[in-house]
Amino acid sequence: MVLVNRPSEPAYSGGPTFQKVPLVLDVAELGTADIAIVGAPIDDMVSHRPGTRFGPREIRLAVDGGGEPAAWHMDLSVDPFSELVIVDHGDSAVFPGNGVASLEALRATVSAVLGAGPTTVVLGGDHSIAYPDIAAVAAHNPDVAVVQFDTHADTATEIWDVKWSHGTPFRHLVDDGVIPGERLVQVGLRGYWPFPEEFEWAHSAGVRWHRMEEVIERGIENVMDDVLEEISDASALFLSVDIDVLDPAFAPGTGTPEPGGMATRELLRAVRRVALEKDLAGMEVVEVSPPYDHAGITAMAAHRVVLEALSAVALRRKRNRAPR
Repeated sequence: MVLVNRPSEPAYSGGPTFQKVPLVLDVAELGTADIAIVGAPIDDMVSHRPGTRFGPREIRLAVDGGGEPAAWHMDLSVDPFSELVIVDHGDSAVFPGNGVASLEALRATVSAVLGAGPTTVVLGGDHSIAYPDIAAVAAHNPDVAVVQFDTHADTATEIWDVKWSHGTPFRHLVDDGVIPGERLVQVGLRGYWPFPEEFEWAHSAGVRWHRMEEVIERGIENVMDDVLEEISDASALFLSVDIDVLDPAFAPGTGTPEPGGMATRELLRAVRRVALEKDLAGMEVVEVSPPYDHAGITAMAAHRVVLEALSAVALRRKRNRAPR
């Protein structure tokens, strides 16, 4: 374990680990950790604006506060860094120009970390990382359901004649039998893609989805009631958050923005809700593209999404430890 920050340092000083937690690169030293942050600086699979390879670093740098790992959640009355042992495992190996090799390396990294004990939180990177990430988690915990917050369904068979794209991972996860279709729930879909044939496939595969129009009409809390019911038979949860689920007013720094999305507060409440109700088996936050960001607000939103989930996990575990 490497302590890369001093308690006396402000947020903008010291080493760039997530929320200034210790850096633990050796898998053999991960056994005492509850959560391991893993970066996946991969954007070889994007179809439009690149730059998500810089996402993990900027999300880490979006820390707010002093030198000690701390984040008191005033609504949940919990500090996840007091309740959980959280470390940063650095970045998975990348092979620029060979995206498939980078994805394979990520799957190996997540598998190794899970085998050592911690739950992984992966910072992307483009959404192609969902396939190796979720495949590793599902192999470790087969009874997992996936809740995907996203503008796009990412269920094409291929994009520009390429199978492994940021627009295809969930199609292949279901078609390859990694997760059953009925264990995938999508929230926030809007815009002009996918086309009817992708929705026809999703319906036949048992995938459930909630369009942004439904979120607007019914409210995020009511939608999340349905989501929790739809994943009620799973013992664990994987959270996949594509930051483009947010309206570009809140998250301009992403590769495929689409107007009309969620407000940040809606996403934070939704993430908190599911993480309070289900054991977290894994998580990813993807598609932060710093070259298109403004004042770091997209990276900050992604950082707070992770903090929201960690705070919910911490409170859930604290409640489970409390005497009955």
